[in-house]
Amino acid sequence: MTSRWSTVMSWCMPSFADANITSDAGRCSTNRKRGKLSFASRRRILPNFYAIVTDPRRVATARQPADALDAIERMLAMPGMKLLPTPSDLVDRWIALARRRPVTRGAVFDLQLVATMLGNGVRKIHTFDRADFEPFDEIEVLAP
Repeated sequence: MTSRWSTVMSWCMPSFADANITSDAGRCSTNRKRGKLSFASRRRILPNFYAIVTDPRRVATARQPADALDAIERMLAMPGMKLLPTPSDLVDRWIALARRRPVTRGAVFDLQLVATMLGNGVRKIHTFDRADFEPFDEIEVLAP
């Protein structure tokens, strides 16, 4: 899976990495390439990464909590890493997106990610869940 992360980091950035990409990113500690990788927010992506990699139902080998936190700190220390701030109009943006594309349950978090991206001028997302983001013409969806 590290090779997928290498591919993501080699693309022209800035762009956004969905949580499914950060799950692979946490496996890397020394494979760093130039670029600007942006995460949507500290409150959403990094805790989601932590939840995924520490859950044996979601990964083949779950990490111990301390190891997961170390991986997050390594990601934050990567050259070009930027955590996006929450736009002041985030709620208005995701409500507008939800009116355009009604969703239920956890899919609302994808709308929140798109709203955060747009509020910060980020127009590209790298994700394995292409279908969740392709309905939004404002962003370019890139699969690793």
